[in-house]
Amino acid sequence: MKRSLLAELRRRNVFKAGAAYLALGWVMVQITATLVPALNLPSSLVPIVTWIGVIGFPFVIMFSWIYELTPEGLKRESEVDRSASITHITSRRLDYIGIGLLVLAIGLFAFDRFAPRRVELAAASREAQTPAVPNASTPSAASAAPTVSDNSIAVLPFVDMSQTKDQEYFSDGITEELLNLLAKIPQLQVTARTSSFSFKGKEIGIREIAKTLSVTHILEGSVRKSGNQVRITAQLINAVNDKHLWSETYDRQLDDIFKVQDEIAGKVVEELKVTLLGAAPKARTTDPEAYALYLQARQLGRQGSTEAYQQSDALFRKALAIDPRYAPAWSGLGTNISNESGEGLVPSKEGFAQAREAHMKALAIDPGYAVAHAGLGYIAMFGDNDLAAAAEHFKRARSLDPSDLRVLANSANLLMSLGRLDEAVALQEADVRRDPVAVTGFTNLGYNQRMAGRLDAAIASFRTALSLAPGRGGAHAEVGNALLLKGDAQGALSEIEQEPNEVFKMIGLPMAYYALGRKADSDAALAALIAKYEKDGSYNIAYVYAYRGETDKAFEWLDKAVEYGDSGLGVVTTENLFDKIHTDPRWLAFLHKIGKAPEQLAKIEFKVALPQAEASTASRGAH
Repeated sequence: MKRSLLAELRRRNVFKAGAAYLALGWVMVQITATLVPALNLPSSLVPIVTWIGVIGFPFVIMFSWIYELTPEGLKRESEVDRSASITHITSRRLDYIGIGLLVLAIGLFAFDRFAPRRVELAAASREAQTPAVPNASTPSAASAAPTVSDNSIAVLPFVDMSQTKDQEYFSDGITEELLNLLAKIPQLQVTARTSSFSFKGKEIGIREIAKTLSVTHILEGSVRKSGNQVRITAQLINAVNDKHLWSETYDRQLDDIFKVQDEIAGKVVEELKVTLLGAAPKARTTDPEAYALYLQARQLGRQGSTEAYQQSDALFRKALAIDPRYAPAWSGLGTNISNESGEGLVPSKEGFAQAREAHMKALAIDPGYAVAHAGLGYIAMFGDNDLAAAAEHFKRARSLDPSDLRVLANSANLLMSLGRLDEAVALQEADVRRDPVAVTGFTNLGYNQRMAGRLDAAIASFRTALSLAPGRGGAHAEVGNALLLKGDAQGALSEIEQEPNEVFKMIGLPMAYYALGRKADSDAALAALIAKYEKDGSYNIAYVYAYRGETDKAFEWLDKAVEYGDSGLGVVTTENLFDKIHTDPRWLAFLHKIGKAPEQLAKIEFKVALPQAEASTASRGAH
């Protein structure tokens, strides 16, 4: 009985009909799963289609048993004469259908496995805004452009493909972690985060992005996170010929996120044929929940508002409650508090003390953590006015991680504070080459150039910063300062009047009015500045008096700056708005008092070599 039943099932093509139905169902589920994120359809469609397929299966089996396809159409099997049956023909047709569905299934699998990113990017681009491309072709930017290396790469922000679009902090964080991981490979020239993220949400071609960032390769991808499940797609593109060198999809648990980062970095090294001089860098691991909180805290901290800082601090502390030995979270908290201190959101001395404690905890966990040394160097330079200690921390940070651009930028600031302006400018130019559309980089470069007396170059750098961010605070005022030093008082006033930041505008106006011979207006503007910013702007008030030639008042306010702990004193030795009082005997005496006389600064040893990738192009960037 069992053999005759099986034989009858085969004769009626029940097995083949069932197999064809299952193949068709699998294809439909895969098509639905692919189109749901691309067309922003409800995610519930995938389980609905799956359940429809499951429910329909027994009906297909029953239908194929009861009915037979004949030349006259469907008939009940019991009504068909065996001699007239065409089940053998139907069997061949089902074979063809099965083979076709199998080919389609394999094609869908290959598409889903190796090229899902294109569909997801198409969906993301429909949601993207398209502001103008940052203009990095101004004189300052052009002169800083290096020769493009074959081993140069930019990591573009991975697209958040989660259904509710609330995991942007996670996709951005994964991008930054990958970027930092690749930057630790000395043979790779990796564009900094600021420049890579400037293209976020913009419909700009790969070649144009690569040209702007001066790189040969682009790494892009997407992240889809749901609960503890993460799907990461990544692809590496040669932007010169638009050739896709490699692509991969990772469907993993959140616990495996660090392994995925290591694998992607490894594939980039392999495809770019980079020969590692040592062991490949590995992602720092922690509890997955703590890691997600850390990424969210870091993103909030960059917003810079009081509320964002408070939320960020709380998330860092929550992550540390889960994993108190996660050094990046301690340093992230320390950096937040340092920034809050510098921006007047918390009392300076108290804030810097808390920040120092957080960075020290990071170093207690990992003595070789470069970021913590860099954080302590910043505190020593701006919070403690201890340039010798800052130099030691930055030297240590540079030796541990030469790729960290934050250390590079702060090293340039320290060189400026030490009066070594040419070296400061060269290092800041290297920073700009690695981060070619970073507003802060061009602002810092312009400031260093002004101090060094390279006024035209400084103006060009500040103009570049304004082209990248028209509302950049301080840039118009700095252009005004450079024009004042060039003797263009009317041009200076025009720039200062455009300054959106109130305090920078109020500092610049008394000097511009004075240069134009409008003494009464200058006095009134200076009185307003003193009334509102006596403590927070004491250092700036001092150089306004110096520029106006009022030497006694300038020294009076320099003493007040010391009393109030004004961080501006960090660059007092190089601020050329003090030039008029340099011949007064009190000037050297004052510098001695605060430990910044030339012979005192000369005792501080601090040598910074240009990054390897920049050294060969440094001369091209000179202004």
